[in-house]
Amino acid sequence: MDLSTNEFEAAKQLQFINKLKAQFEMDYEKTGVRKTYHIETFGCQMNARDSEKISGILKQIGYEETDSEEADFIIFNTCTVRENANNKVYGRLGNLGKLKKNKPDMIIALCGCMMQEPTVVEKIKQSYSFVDIIFGTHNIFKLAELLNTRLESDRLVIDLWKDTDMIVENLPSDRKYPFKAGVNIMFGCNNFCSYCIVPYVRGRERSRNPEDIIAEITELAKDGVVEIMLLGQNVNSYGKNLPNPITFAQLLTEIEQINGIERIRFMTSHPKDLSDELIEVMSKSEKICDHLHLPLQSGSSRLLKIMNRQYTKEGYLDLVERIRAKMPHISLTTDIIVGFPGETEEDFEETLDVVRKVKFDSAFTFIYSRRTGTPAASMENQIEESVAKERFDRLLKEVQANQKMAVTKEEKTVQKVLVEEINRQDTSLVTGRLSNNILVHFKGDSSLIGKIVDVYLDENKGFYYIGTLVK
Repeated sequence: MDLSTNEFEAAKQLQFINKLKAQFEMDYEKTGVRKTYHIETFGCQMNARDSEKISGILKQIGYEETDSEEADFIIFNTCTVRENANNKVYGRLGNLGKLKKNKPDMIIALCGCMMQEPTVVEKIKQSYSFVDIIFGTHNIFKLAELLNTRLESDRLVIDLWKDTDMIVENLPSDRKYPFKAGVNIMFGCNNFCSYCIVPYVRGRERSRNPEDIIAEITELAKDGVVEIMLLGQNVNSYGKNLPNPITFAQLLTEIEQINGIERIRFMTSHPKDLSDELIEVMSKSEKICDHLHLPLQSGSSRLLKIMNRQYTKEGYLDLVERIRAKMPHISLTTDIIVGFPGETEEDFEETLDVVRKVKFDSAFTFIYSRRTGTPAASMENQIEESVAKERFDRLLKEVQANQKMAVTKEEKTVQKVLVEEINRQDTSLVTGRLSNNILVHFKGDSSLIGKIVDVYLDENKGFYYIGTLVK
């Protein structure tokens, strides 16, 4: 899909936004009341970024945001990585159905990964008929058009795409933080790990043009953003499908030249695509954060092959060795699945062995969740829940022991901290984040928010630091 088509679609959506805005202004003049919206975001940072786009469109139309589920417009931006994510949405929908009986003009929309599953959509149509709009992951940008259709027709609006090569940007966005921002550099995934639903609901990989990414980040920097998070299901394969291919490492090198940006983060990195070129660029960079999220999933080469991860235990450990040779102080975090079909005690011990050798700073650990539609769901030797839970608990002990050790590394040193917010438990403190992504709490006020300051790390508390501002 050429750029002009994407620009045409963006202009078309702006027309719908402006049409609704004029309509909402007329309603406001009559009633003196602004319509409200509430977004509930489930899942990953890609979903969080999509919700910022949804929020931006709704605010441009004339909606005001509220924390209440009694809003005029409710949107659930769903996740479907694990079964319990789906169940959580169904539970919340039951509550919304009761609210809508008392407020029949309420509009309820569902979007995100869960909506890309045909069986889910059928269940919603049959069991939750009060839902007004259903759309997926590929057409977030069409929200204003879908809302317009719903307001004009008073019927269920379903707009789901199996896949797309369109990338429609340059529409309103509502950033959660004024000083940091997520930036999509690519969409979709080509890896087809046997346990994962993501390629089926997010589609094939498609990279944004580097010029568009650079332009967006340049504008963000002018607007006061000092930290960016580059987002993609597998950022390491960025640029392969562009007319003029470019590597992720080359993109990072260009982004580093942008004045005003002081920190660069990215996720997620697939080990099979992490190149020596990227390691070299990271090691020489003054802006790329000292943190790398590198999902392991399993330490068993046998299981990794069945998972279709395309690397071995030995390959992963070699990669970690090469990373640490160039960046000794880097913080490594990971994802690990316990109880994958056919996992033996020996397989699990291999995972523990990697955890002990790598000593991850932290890990997101999961008990395998059977996802209908993935190859792993129909595999034999599904692991009993009690066995998986016992292994999970053992893994967690190892991970937490490493995590406590990681937080001792920089104790009694001065480090740069990006201040993010007033501490939620103690308003005399502010909370910030180190380059390695560990949290720090220290005395301060709201004038520090968004600034990168020097903080002496007095004491580690197991998973975070207590510090003192260096003036």
